[in-house]
Amino acid sequence: MRLPGDVKAVLLDLSGVLYVGDTALPGAAQALQRLRANVPSIRFLTNTTRSSRASILKKLAAMGIAVAPEEVYTAPLATRQLIAQRGLRPHYLVHPDIEEEMGPSDPNPTAVVLGDAGPFFTYERLNQAFRLLMRGLPLVVMARNRYFKEGDGLSLDMGAFVAALEYSSGVQAEVVGKPALPFFEAALRDAAAQASATVMIGDDLHDDIEGAQRAGIAGILVRTGKFRPEDEKDGSVRPALIVDHFPAAVDRLTRCG
Repeated sequence: MRLPGDVKAVLLDLSGVLYVGDTALPGAAQALQRLRANVPSIRFLTNTTRSSRASILKKLAAMGIAVAPEEVYTAPLATRQLIAQRGLRPHYLVHPDIEEEMGPSDPNPTAVVLGDAGPFFTYERLNQAFRLLMRGLPLVVMARNRYFKEGDGLSLDMGAFVAALEYSSGVQAEVVGKPALPFFEAALRDAAAQASATVMIGDDLHDDIEGAQRAGIAGILVRTGKFRPEDEKDGSVRPALIVDHFPAAVDRLTRCG
């Protein structure tokens, strides 16, 4: 899939593209300013489920990256919307930092809802979720990423715990965040953009780039964050472009525009 000649919207991953851990990647803030001057609509898509949207915005501001709340579309936000649309009564297994944003678990749940609980993925909590699944409840997961990049290296993400619950219960999880098609479609609607005039920039070959391509969106893969050299040899997904970092992606897009 080629890059559009006239880019009207850009969807941006956050962790691994603009920052790693608590540190902004070199030139990210300045590149974002240049992108804003050339592209009418920008949305930030993140599968981060250990942090609330408010804390993500605070973190970005501390790094000198200016982002408006309405520009950030998170997997927890999409999950809350899905729960409301379907009238689900959730049993949450999530990180304490997003418990307030998600709300309390229902004492009589109709669905198990999983986020990245990190060190709070205890046996007791996983077993409680497993028992509910064995009663016939569906499994809704905010994401199923394999790993992510922190300041001191790669870290295990929630996908392994999703797979464990699927394996033991026989219940197939429904993924709400990237790479789910509805997640990208919702972002396009919010940005008032057509897929054919939109570009996704991310560091995850499958969740960012492949997910975007399924929605008809061209993807640019950056060699930062969780990117691994073997991603360039993966014949199953071919990004429209692979660049060293976010500023290089912006350089390419502003030449297109």
